[in-house]
Amino acid sequence: MAFVWTGLVTLFALSVYFWTIGQVSRARGKHGIAPPSVDGPPDFQRVLRVQTNTTEQLVLFLPALWLAANIWGDHTAALIGVVWPIGRVLYAVGYYAEAKKRTTGFSLSIFATLVLLVGSLIGLVRSLLGI
Repeated sequence: MAFVWTGLVTLFALSVYFWTIGQVSRARGKHGIAPPSVDGPPDFQRVLRVQTNTTEQLVLFLPALWLAANIWGDHTAALIGVVWPIGRVLYAVGYYAEAKKRTTGFSLSIFATLVLLVGSLIGLVRSLLGI
């Protein structure tokens, strides 16, 4: 089976995303905030923002991961890609505690996405040029 490692990283990333959805559900119950409201105390807003930002980042990360896997190989893409879900967990835990504590996790996850995107672009250009 091809792309086993990239597939596992994808499942890890989706599991982290699913976890953030569950955190929003728990925060709604804790703070008594019924859907569709997205307003509430800062503790609730931070939890919701983590889930929203993770959605925004996932849209960039997954295509970048799979492009890189096709261009550079399963192991290389997975090794770089596994940084993203780890970064998202650090981002979430930091942000849940205090907004200022989200930077490390955000930086890790966006860095992984950028490396995958730039690496994919380089690989595609090299392929087009026959290098």
